[in-house]
Amino acid sequence: MKLFSLAFAALLCGSAVAHAEVVGDVDTAFKLIGPDHKIVIEAYDDPKVNGVTCYVSRAKTGGISGAIGLAEDKAEASIACRQVGPVSFTEPLKKRDEIFTERQSILFKRLRVVRLVDSRRNTLVYLTYSDLLIDGSPKNSVTAVPIDRGTVIPVK
Repeated sequence: MKLFSLAFAALLCGSAVAHAEVVGDVDTAFKLIGPDHKIVIEAYDDPKVNGVTCYVSRAKTGGISGAIGLAEDKAEASIACRQVGPVSFTEPLKKRDEIFTERQSILFKRLRVVRLVDSRRNTLVYLTYSDLLIDGSPKNSVTAVPIDRGTVIPVK
């Protein structure tokens, strides 16, 4: 049991995944009972890159099923990442790292944001997509944040 607790604590400490901050939303369809369908815009600060924030817009299903968490949100999202301050790195980056994931349905469907390092161009590339346990969606969105050549991106 002690070994399991230590492994779980290490997993929690090792997973520096960003947390969402809701910037705002707009209604897209009126629902008589429960919340309306909407598009939600959330901000995610990259947990390993100070000074970079990603904005993700995505559909959020309303109605009764949306209110109680049983609705399946659409696999459509858009992403825009920007430098919002001086860029610095908390640690060397992996060439590919998932920085955010969120459940979009009660079973198996997730929205993911992945950071990739383009070392040749000294650029951070962010990709958002949705996946399922068996069959994901090809719908995706990509954005890039070029880093000043004076600041080399440290890669593991």
